[in-house]
Amino acid sequence: MAFQEVLYRPAFGRTLAVVTVAACAFGVVALFWGDADPAVRYVWPILLIGAAAWALFWRPSLRMQEHGVTVENVFRTYFIPWPSIQGIDTRYSLTIHTSRGKVPVWATPAPGRHRAYGLAREDFDGVGQTARGEQGSLRPSDALTTPSGNLAQAIRGHWERLRDSGAFANGEDPDAFTITWHYATVTVLAALVAATVIGLLV
Repeated sequence: MAFQEVLYRPAFGRTLAVVTVAACAFGVVALFWGDADPAVRYVWPILLIGAAAWALFWRPSLRMQEHGVTVENVFRTYFIPWPSIQGIDTRYSLTIHTSRGKVPVWATPAPGRHRAYGLAREDFDGVGQTARGEQGSLRPSDALTTPSGNLAQAIRGHWERLRDSGAFANGEDPDAFTITWHYATVTVLAALVAATVIGLLV
């Protein structure tokens, strides 16, 4: 069976990012429509909110690929080869345990309390054995009808198939696991924070 790539970007988060950025753009225009002097001081917090919304809600994603999993978070992107994965957890968000430590997936937080109350037994049908805790327990975030549980099971299922077929017999290539910092995002947000503080205090 041919491998089918999976790309997940939370629709709600991207919608929230668009709405927030649009509101910030309107705020910037409104500021400069009046007196430009105070606008130069107070525009920075608005720009900071817009940039933070883009980084927090638009950027995060998860891509399941033939040779590994790519996790794009706010400040870093991880490429995790399949042999580097040691386990998958959904306690607070989908988290991939690897030979290099834990990699949280910002795009898939665990479901809220109200969503958890609405889950039924059939929502957990088909969850892999490696997801189960002591005495076979499962968390609400493991339910296949939640984004965290659905994606965790997709990753877990393919990883288990590779493991059981002996695909990891040669171990992992330590150079294949990569972490890429988003230096531009860090720089822009830091500069906007500094400009906001200066503009409000001066």
